[in-house]
Amino acid sequence: SAEDGIELIKDRASRLPWDAMEDLVAGLLRAMGYHARVTPRTGDGGRDVEASPDALGLQEPRVAVEVKHRAGAIGAPVLRSFIGTLHARDCGLFVSTGGFTKEARMEAARANVPVRLLDLDELVRLYVEFYDRTDEQTCLILPLRCIWLPE
Repeated sequence: SAEDGIELIKDRASRLPWDAMEDLVAGLLRAMGYHARVTPRTGDGGRDVEASPDALGLQEPRVAVEVKHRAGAIGAPVLRSFIGTLHARDCGLFVSTGGFTKEARMEAARANVPVRLLDLDELVRLYVEFYDRTDEQTCLILPLRCIWLPE
């Protein structure tokens, strides 16, 4: 079934190295129409990926992305720290392959800037949805093949 396929993709994605996961998220954002780049690995100020509607990064919404690729759920303190790095006209995207605690979700909901939380399931579903628009370099990180099944 399609759900079995999603589970297989999630399993494969969960085994990616952390830097490949950052590249995958940047590639997904590009497939969604953003100009996205992975920030330098050190001194990134809590931003692993930056994205904007334009190539120069001048148009809004500018999206600051934090990617945590680990098994444990992200709690409110980590999310609060990320939100503290966002500028007034930024949007935040926090990707956690280990999910989020209820308190972290509440923290995101009451943030003074738009913050979207993405767990592994949601990330994989978006990747599948936008795969046909994903660049070749990103597709090589997590290659997929479409299989048609009768209903």
